[in-house]
Amino acid sequence: MTAWLAMKALAVWCVILALAFANAGLREVVLAPRLGKVRSLTASGVLLSVLVLAVAYVSLPWIGAVRMREWLAVGLGWFALSLAFDLLLGIAQGERLRQQLGAYLFRRGSLWPIVLLVTASAPYLAARLRGWA
Repeated sequence: MTAWLAMKALAVWCVILALAFANAGLREVVLAPRLGKVRSLTASGVLLSVLVLAVAYVSLPWIGAVRMREWLAVGLGWFALSLAFDLLLGIAQGERLRQQLGAYLFRRGSLWPIVLLVTASAPYLAARLRGWA
């Protein structure tokens, strides 16, 4: 992967990050009061997965990834950034690692592992949806 492609992929990940924060706000302000904590967390996970895939679909031509290894590299980069950001944010908020890892166990409606899987595979899936793969 070229440095330019990596920089564009990082810029798109920043858009994904902003959408993740907006999604969390929507979950806490709108969904949780109406659906409860468990259902709102599940709905939020589904929504974020769809948003990540949509961003990948729209941004893939701009990023310039055209080969399978580039799609996989972008997806794995987004996965690593998302995982690192999530864990570092938890540490910054004073959460213990054991507490943070609870989100990775499908407890209380959390779909975070699926969101990460979608994030990792989104560029490849977007390429397939575009008929490139």
